[in-house]
Amino acid sequence: MRVVALITLLVACSITTASQQLSSQTRAQEIAASFTKFKHETKEKYGVRKEKYKDVKSEPVVKQNVRDYAGMYEVSDLGYVINIQVGSDGLIQASGNESGRTFKLENARIVGALLTGNKVYNNGATEKFEGAFLSRTDRETPTDPGVTIFGLGVVLGTPMELNGLTYDKLFYQLK
Repeated sequence: MRVVALITLLVACSITTASQQLSSQTRAQEIAASFTKFKHETKEKYGVRKEKYKDVKSEPVVKQNVRDYAGMYEVSDLGYVINIQVGSDGLIQASGNESGRTFKLENARIVGALLTGNKVYNNGATEKFEGAFLSRTDRETPTDPGVTIFGLGVVLGTPMELNGLTYDKLFYQLK
């Protein structure tokens, strides 16, 4: 009887772990897709032809060692910063600063390329945090090999307005 219960428990745990990895992989793909865009327009007016081209491809990056995600990530235009530290035991500690508001990321977990947790601000306010580690390639022309950068794509729970612009996601580049 104990053997059957032990086998059942092991199978249930492995199924739960596999489904968590699959759902985190799916969510990381969704986040990457929200950071991917393509635009190619051609306008001609009075014999002058203007062409705009922008191709941004983002893909989740799964690293073999969770410690390889550690570092300082920054949205340089806004001065937002997230510092991620991973202990030798795999424990993740993260903190950040958003326009003078500091926070800690509690219950931080990295599964695949997905980072989740709860932001806890100094005033006690909390909000859900979700982001994916991404490789982002920007191309300005169809023949451009592009510039690839690594960072953390974060989906905001509530869009924010800053300097007349509305943000629903932010890309933190690894410094």
